[in-house]
Amino acid sequence: MRLSQSIRFCTSADGTRIAVASCGTGPVILRAAHWLSHVDYDLDSPVWQPWVRALSARNRFVRYDPRGCGLSDRHVADLSIDAWHADLEAVAATIEAPRFILLGLSQGGALAITHALRHPERVSHLVLLNAYGRGGRVRARTDAERLEAETLVNFIRIGWGRDNPGFWQFFTSQFIPDGTPEQHRWWADLERITAAPEVAAELLRQMQGIDVSALAAQLRLPVLIAHCRGDLRVPFEEGLRLAAAIPGARFVPLESRNHVLLPEEPAWRVLHGELAAFLGQEREEPRAIREAGLTPAEAALLDLVTEGLDNRAIAGRLGKSEKTVRNQLSTVFGKLGVHSRSQAIVMALGERAQ
Repeated sequence: MRLSQSIRFCTSADGTRIAVASCGTGPVILRAAHWLSHVDYDLDSPVWQPWVRALSARNRFVRYDPRGCGLSDRHVADLSIDAWHADLEAVAATIEAPRFILLGLSQGGALAITHALRHPERVSHLVLLNAYGRGGRVRARTDAERLEAETLVNFIRIGWGRDNPGFWQFFTSQFIPDGTPEQHRWWADLERITAAPEVAAELLRQMQGIDVSALAAQLRLPVLIAHCRGDLRVPFEEGLRLAAAIPGARFVPLESRNHVLLPEEPAWRVLHGELAAFLGQEREEPRAIREAGLTPAEAALLDLVTEGLDNRAIAGRLGKSEKTVRNQLSTVFGKLGVHSRSQAIVMALGERAQ
């Protein structure tokens, strides 16, 4: 079942057209732009689609493509951080609700911190996931670290857009090292269709110069920070630094190596449980589910069933054979005491069968 979303466009201060997508109803969660995105392509992605589905289940989830990427204007001269801030201002101005939750993933964390500080009357909560206050060049302390940051940008300029499996494998393994082959393929495709080589390289170079350390200390609002211990893109220590700098921030370490969490890993449920508690949106799991004694892997499988995926799609998402998925579902159905997918979905959603 493909998610339903509305896509509209707003205009940034310099006239750049920004694509804005919205899913769900309820309190607004606005995701600040991160390095690359494609709001239309995301809905079919085994990496980003679960995020959109989860965050729009009880909220109106608003996200947008950064300038130069996705459905936003591709040919723009100004790719500076100041322009990114102007784009976020333009998107926020389209939100009718007086206040909203601001979400910052990775580079989007720095944008979110700055926006929350500039507009305390509009941002009710701030959520930072695998985010950082200092970009790669800023936090570099040795010549080798500075060379690494510079080399990464040049690597993109040279290899982006080429049909080179080694290049795509390198970048994909930094973002979702524990992803399935299907998730790796989708991530590589996303990189190719989202932005041109020169845009991807320049955006990364701009992100490497970010430093909002001093601004973070001035925040005065509820803040949740979650960071994966083994994150290969943004060091775990950067999450700790933000948590130490922001007064009263709640910090949640996550047991994962992925920069973008995947729904089949236990950390996914931990994160979304913490997020629901932080936003006051906790929904008690149906008693039958709690008492079934599902393992984390079985619970993740049931989540995919409730998303409407068939066995083939689940097998591709988890990197398993259809036979394995079928056998595991039989075990889950047995523990739940149901005989069909529809009964399992009804039970998982806490609804009463008709």
